[in-house]
Amino acid sequence: MEQLVDSVTRGNVTEVKVLLASVALALGAYQVVLISVGYRRLRPPFLDAAPASLAHRAVGGTIATLLVVVAVMCLSYFELGENAAHAAAAIALLAVLALKVAVIRRWHRFGRFLPLLGGSVLVLLALTWITSAGDFLGES
Repeated sequence: MEQLVDSVTRGNVTEVKVLLASVALALGAYQVVLISVGYRRLRPPFLDAAPASLAHRAVGGTIATLLVVVAVMCLSYFELGENAAHAAAAIALLAVLALKVAVIRRWHRFGRFLPLLGGSVLVLLALTWITSAGDFLGES
């Protein structure tokens, strides 16, 4: 798998990982705006709640896909023990994201926790990003 990741990224594994994680983080911030419109906390004249909620779900799927790709890159190319804080934040992020998806798809009675889970996903995504991409971008 390491050779595949190296080949697909043309030897720029860290740079591609940082770019994908940064896009996921930016989309995460956008998610807050979308769901605020979806819950009618924000009411911009150009976007109604239903389309905002649909966009929130679509963007969420995109973020989940990006995070899985980045996780595969990390696990196949980098040592797990290199950055313990990053690894812990990433594991927590994927666990909370999986829980949020389970609540959305199966455990509807726990839907009242979706705002908390979504906020936790964003905070963990930011923490994961800052413990890896933030360090990398700070070096440049």
